[in-house]
Amino acid sequence: MTLGLAWPLILANLSQAALNATNLVFIGRLGADSLAAAAMATALYQAVMIFCMGLVSATVPMLATILGRGRRTVREVRRTVRQGLWTAVLVCLPVWALLWQAEAILVFFGQRPDLAAVAGGYMRGLQWALLPFLGYLVLRAFLATMQRPRWTLLVAVAAILFNALAGWALIFGRLGLPALGLEGAPLATVCSSTFLFAGLAVVVMRHRAFRRFRLFGRFWRPDLRRLVELWRLGIPMAITFALETSIFYAAAMMMGRIGAVALAAHAIAIQIASIAFMVPLGLGQVATIRVARARGAGDPAAVGRSGWTAFAIGMGFMATTALAMVLAPRTLAGLFLDADLPENRPVVELAVRLLALAALFQFADGAQAICAGMLRGLHDTRVPMLLAALGYWGIGLPLGIALTFLLSLGPVGVWIGLAAGLATVATLMLARWHRRDRLAGTGATGPR
Repeated sequence: MTLGLAWPLILANLSQAALNATNLVFIGRLGADSLAAAAMATALYQAVMIFCMGLVSATVPMLATILGRGRRTVREVRRTVRQGLWTAVLVCLPVWALLWQAEAILVFFGQRPDLAAVAGGYMRGLQWALLPFLGYLVLRAFLATMQRPRWTLLVAVAAILFNALAGWALIFGRLGLPALGLEGAPLATVCSSTFLFAGLAVVVMRHRAFRRFRLFGRFWRPDLRRLVELWRLGIPMAITFALETSIFYAAAMMMGRIGAVALAAHAIAIQIASIAFMVPLGLGQVATIRVARARGAGDPAAVGRSGWTAFAIGMGFMATTALAMVLAPRTLAGLFLDADLPENRPVVELAVRLLALAALFQFADGAQAICAGMLRGLHDTRVPMLLAALGYWGIGLPLGIALTFLLSLGPVGVWIGLAAGLATVATLMLARWHRRDRLAGTGATGPR
């Protein structure tokens, strides 16, 4: 059951990661400075997007719990999906205003003004991808909790092909289109995000298994009670997501202060690690769904089985990815930059060193993602938020700063700090789940 639900979600997550990876591969052919600027803008965009993603992702445990109860599901599911879409619109308005000032934000954080200017222009195209992407996430949550995630996978795979074709044509001027260079990449992303949302919208409106929910019917009608319920659960999730992502953004900012070579190498290593992370992320989503459905059905034993099964599978996979990073780092780095070009060799050499460190924190990264998903299935979001704040910003960031700038370890110090923060959060969340798993065995599955 876990693998049957997990593999379409995992492949869909990998497909989403492939959208960014494809653009970075194309941009890497434009040079290290272009790659550094795009990585800088993408890191800021993702830091903000992840907060928004956490907020709308509250639809997952809410929908799964409703379906687990099995009472008045059509009406309750429709209310939750609609307010998820309302949330996507409401949160985008202030976020767009913030991202429009990306150049000033990057300069404030000490980035090179020339790279910040290029990154700011990149962001003014990229930011419009946010709303359709969040709408896609809400519809994906509906399909996943209905245990029909293969439609998400099919649409995501089609979007990869669309994005690759659009990026290739817009960046390099193919298929009769002008060569937009760096500006073509965000335009391709906006088109691909719109493709994702439109594809799932067609599925939920036309497929006979989903038409009865009428998810878009009377969309304009307010439902303040459900909106408040969603935000109450979603804001701690959003903050937790943001705390995790922002520590990686802070790492990118530190790399930018070290230099363009460090930032480009970091972009390569973190992209590879992010692709591997899509698997435990998917397993965490499965854990949320299965734990929440078991909770809704009042089955404490199934709560424990659902969580521990996802955790065991995730740890096995992360062992495999860590081995790949140790045995073939140069091959992996070579996917993003031509290692034979003399001007790229410093970037590739540093990326190889960073991948060795990434291999070390694969277990911690996977464990914290899956444990967070397990706890979300219990609607437990506030305490995990505090644990994330302690681990990432109380331990990981200060340690990274000290090792990088005070002990002069450079880029290696940044990644040691990341590993320490991830390990702390993973340990604390696992301990909390263990306590809740024992409570679930006596029927106390709800948050305390």
